[in-house]
Amino acid sequence: MTNLWSTVTVGNLKLPHLLQMAPMTRNRALPDGTPGDISTEYYGQRASLGLLISEGIQISDDGQGYLMTPGFYLVLMGRRFLKTRNTSGK
Repeated sequence: MTNLWSTVTVGNLKLPHLLQMAPMTRNRALPDGTPGDISTEYYGQRASLGLLISEGIQISDDGQGYLMTPGFYLVLMGRRFLKTRNTSGK
């Protein structure tokens, strides 16, 4: 690596550069814990950066730390996360 814009391989991922984006979408889930359209739009707008690290999620209703945060413990939640991922075109 010679600079920030050099390509890099991390495991089986070939990244276009060393820049990464951390999650910044807290409290944007719907009241039922599914990611809403605003999350899909947010990650879709940023997908061309390269590596996006998605936010933390609760794995059960009891694990919810505060309101409007996403979960991944119901089938509907999984479908919404896949919709978010697939919208980016990546």
